[in-house]
Amino acid sequence: MFIKILIANRGEIACRVILTARKMGIQTVAVYSDADKDARHVELADEAVHIGPAPSRESYLLGDKIIAACKQTGAQAVHPGYGFLSENAGFAKRVEEEGIVFIGPKHFSIAAMGDKIQSKKLAGAAGVNCIPGVNDAIETAERAVEIAKGIGYPVMIKASAGGGGKGLRVAFNDKEAFEGFTSCRNEARNSFGDDRVFIEKFVEEPRHVEIQLIGDSHGNVIYLNERECSIQRRHQKVIEEAPSPFISDATRKGMGEQAVLLAKAVNYQSAGTVEFVVGKDQSFYFLEMNTRLQVEHPVTECITGLDLVELMIRVAAGEKLPLTQAEVKRVGWAMECRINAEDPFRNFLPSTGRLVRFAPPGQTMFASDTSQWQGVRVDTGVQDGGEIPMFYDSMIAKLIVHGKDRLDAIAKMREALNGFVIRGVSSNIPFQAALLAHPKFVAGDFNTGFIAENYSQGFKAEDVPHEDPLFLLALAAFVRRKSRERAAGISGQLPGYAVNAGKDYVVVTLSDDGKNTCTPVHVDEFVGETGSARVRTGEACYEIKSNSRLNDICILGTVNGKAFTAQVERGTTKNPLALRVQHNGTRIDALVVSPRMAELHALMPFKAAPDMSRYVLSPMPGLLVDVAVVVGQKVLAGERVAVIEAMKMENVLFAAADGVVGKVLANKGESLTVDQPIVEFA
Repeated sequence: MFIKILIANRGEIACRVILTARKMGIQTVAVYSDADKDARHVELADEAVHIGPAPSRESYLLGDKIIAACKQTGAQAVHPGYGFLSENAGFAKRVEEEGIVFIGPKHFSIAAMGDKIQSKKLAGAAGVNCIPGVNDAIETAERAVEIAKGIGYPVMIKASAGGGGKGLRVAFNDKEAFEGFTSCRNEARNSFGDDRVFIEKFVEEPRHVEIQLIGDSHGNVIYLNERECSIQRRHQKVIEEAPSPFISDATRKGMGEQAVLLAKAVNYQSAGTVEFVVGKDQSFYFLEMNTRLQVEHPVTECITGLDLVELMIRVAAGEKLPLTQAEVKRVGWAMECRINAEDPFRNFLPSTGRLVRFAPPGQTMFASDTSQWQGVRVDTGVQDGGEIPMFYDSMIAKLIVHGKDRLDAIAKMREALNGFVIRGVSSNIPFQAALLAHPKFVAGDFNTGFIAENYSQGFKAEDVPHEDPLFLLALAAFVRRKSRERAAGISGQLPGYAVNAGKDYVVVTLSDDGKNTCTPVHVDEFVGETGSARVRTGEACYEIKSNSRLNDICILGTVNGKAFTAQVERGTTKNPLALRVQHNGTRIDALVVSPRMAELHALMPFKAAPDMSRYVLSPMPGLLVDVAVVVGQKVLAGERVAVIEAMKMENVLFAAADGVVGKVLANKGESLTVDQPIVEFA
């Protein structure tokens, strides 16, 4: 077994590998860029080596620096994690040539599966179901239309070197096939330096189901059940679960056996994933093979009781697999939500900055510990007070739950999301909460088009209807009443001026347009003990108990005997005296005041937001990489004005109306904040 390994990655996956290595008694070496000098993975590792500036192309993507770090520290092996160099066959080969072990498949297996055209040919030859199509590179748009007609619409046009949704189009007619081929080719050339494009049949109502497998150097390969990854937004996975609520045992067995055939055909020796597209009739076809550990590997760990990172390390060290196919378990139901630093209410634009508060829900399961199940686990590479840099992807953490069945897993996940506190940057938690509450998701009735179909106009606050909105008002009243009780108990108050906790309040729900709603509530005791109160509003009655402290953001308690977790913050941008209450993805800002104060508040003038229509504003924090206009220039609606880059995403800003540039307020190369003006029109 290795004495020391280097993790050629950062963030959550680097921390994940370190935890397993520590359990196995293996020393670890972290590598870090300028942006990550204070990162969590650097703190967790036994040693750390600086490898360059913040951009990944100048640090994490430089194989020479990784190999030099191995030699400098005496690391015998490299774990690449996922992303960066994990599927780079050239890097894997170089590592092996330097006498260092690559904790992953052999370079020839990576190369065989890395090319989508060649991998499909290999899969077909190995006896794996492949989607009808033409797997050779297509030279012209006219030929693309001819082939598409022969296969029958709809068809999928794909770049051979594509990934992450780039270089992919679906065409339903000749015109779309012609245009899709051209744009696919251009996108592939710009993104990957490889403009080869092929065409295949598009499976309608498709599901994305993948088989996790692992092979050793002794010729053994087993599959570890499947993962359902159909909940995707722009081809990026959002929620993953295991097992799939859709496929039958027969389909599972068929997919697993075909995945093993493919792995054996390329002499696969590590953890890997074979992705399939599954039609509504349970017909399944090979998509691609990921020759690395997947982001969503924890859900497989939950249902099998296996530590996949440990298996990867043991296989790389030459050990045999410790179990046979017949010994692979499938216990309970696991689910993972990717918690990303993005604002779902601003079209999921990246959100960078300091994590003012980062407090995940209480954990009962932990990465690298396969003894604790049926609970909550958080895999993350950040910590309270840490920075979310603009140079890397937007994932903050992975929230994983394991339940006895699917409904239990959904309930656990909703409660865990309620208790996940993130402040300082926006997160997609409200969107995750909305997905988990959607009736079709709960019923398991979805495919890869689920998000596009149900949130075609983007995601808005009203897309998260609360099942009991009065509970949010009652909770605000409960917290305010407890605060008043505490104030009333302070000694030495002047006679006649002492704080009176009171029983009658009005909850004023604040809105952006000043059309606030007022709800009278009555608060009294129902058991006469600290941390309890009965809140009545109209016919509704809420008996709330909580031992959480007044300054806690996360409040745990019971309402009418049923457990709840919610978040309550004091002071908002709308009003420093307001309370912000969040539960099940719904958020309200409310003032809890006396009836007289509510009357006076209604008389206060409403201050409308300033008119910013003359300005082009930055929709996200990021780097201003280009300003395409100059002072005095006439600009037409839809013309390009500026380009902002953050988290590997470029966002082009266009003029909303015709106008003349009056001022350019930000310079190329400047770091921008949200809503910072860039250009002012005269």
